[in-house]
Amino acid sequence: MAAWFVPALKAVLPHIGTIIAAAQPHFTKKPADPARQGALVEEQIAELQRAAAHNAAHIRELAEQLQTALAALEQAALDADARQRRLQWLAGAALVLALLAGLGMLALWSRL
Repeated sequence: MAAWFVPALKAVLPHIGTIIAAAQPHFTKKPADPARQGALVEEQIAELQRAAAHNAAHIRELAEQLQTALAALEQAALDADARQRRLQWLAGAALVLALLAGLGMLALWSRL
């Protein structure tokens, strides 16, 4: 079993009831009375329109969150790039100092 599976399962299990409740149908069911069919269709259309408006609001909210997350990721990428350039410069400086120290040691040993 994958190492990530058990913690993920432990995180999801307390919310199973909520997930099932949210997945149940929320729309009006057909009645046995055929005389009420026209009113039922109008009620179902109104419910679908409310659901569509509700979904549109959620999609708009998710788009805003995605835009914020992408901006944060872009900033993090810029910060990581600047840090990498700084570390590469420090590594190059350390290499130059190491080479100078090695040349100094060779100069000292050659005098002995």
